[in-house]
Amino acid sequence: MSDMRSLINKKAGMSVAHDLTSANPTEVKDWIPTGSRWLDSIVCRGKLTGIPIGKVVEVAGLESTGKSYMAAQVAANAQNMGIDVIYFDSESAIDPTFLERTGCDLESLLYVQAQSVEFVLETIEDLLANNDNRMLFIWDSLALTPSVSDVEGDFNPLSSMAVKARILAKGMSKLTVPIANSQSTFLVLNQLKTNITRSPSEAMVEPYMTPGGKAMIYSYSLRVWLTGRKAKASFVLDERGFRVGTEIKATLKKSRFGTQGRQASFKILWGDDIGIQDEESWFEAIKGSEHLKQSGAWYSLQYKDGTEEKFQPSKWKNMLTNDKFRDRVLDIMDEEVILKFDKRQGEAADFYDIENENIEEDTKLPVAGQENGAAKR
Repeated sequence: MSDMRSLINKKAGMSVAHDLTSANPTEVKDWIPTGSRWLDSIVCRGKLTGIPIGKVVEVAGLESTGKSYMAAQVAANAQNMGIDVIYFDSESAIDPTFLERTGCDLESLLYVQAQSVEFVLETIEDLLANNDNRMLFIWDSLALTPSVSDVEGDFNPLSSMAVKARILAKGMSKLTVPIANSQSTFLVLNQLKTNITRSPSEAMVEPYMTPGGKAMIYSYSLRVWLTGRKAKASFVLDERGFRVGTEIKATLKKSRFGTQGRQASFKILWGDDIGIQDEESWFEAIKGSEHLKQSGAWYSLQYKDGTEEKFQPSKWKNMLTNDKFRDRVLDIMDEEVILKFDKRQGEAADFYDIENENIEEDTKLPVAGQENGAAKR
């Protein structure tokens, strides 16, 4: 076996043949936290993880759902891990002050204007070949980056139809393996577009799609879609009623780590304070636990020794300053969000977003000769 491995590596001119029992190049050995512990808890089955290092990841969302905010948080966490961050910006919307307030070190962050899709892919290829350190490439955003033919051509969309998708198909086939071998990460920010289809049921089940073509979807190891509520209750208000943030729902549209379809919700601040309201979301994550009891406006958190701690939801953040209380909350959160899913405890509806499946079932046409009720069953 070792002789064959040596022969293949010699033929390839690099290490491409591996013994998976000792050196697995496909295994994710490290993760970059997203800033949301709840989201990090659902990415990989049975583990507290985040953005997988060595993989291609998509964070797509509607407008004002915090794509750039999450990317900046991931960038700051990557820098803390000693990873070089290269930020490709096609929207010219990144404020240095904003990056600093999320924890980024501007002196060690490389900002690059994304002139074209080809330029982004070629630059990543060059950096992978000439930098030995781990890198995080952030592309903000794929949807708004033109191709060279778009820049040099007219404004007729038909003149460059599907050009970007073909470029990405070729580019990702070249970059996926070098990204994995260098233990770098490619975080692609994308926009959710309305899914225009002739099928009403398909539009209800999957109302959104992302630009870039199928090649990108196959390249992603993880796809996180961010959507926000339109209701007034979705906003975070300060003490005077001004809007300083918004509530976000994160859905795993694809995960090669065994957790597709799971959801997490949290609030992102964009006022004086910038970032994800992480600790506040823990309360929602453990609400269904048997260790958290409700009695009117009061809740009781049960410790392992049988004692209880009573509190009101408005005092949640203050309660977390108590180390004993905080440690117990994290234990319960790991149990409810990570371990129960790993051991398949409880009902599937507790973990998956089955709303779309119900919509699809309800919109099926009845079979000829059957009553509506029978067809539904």
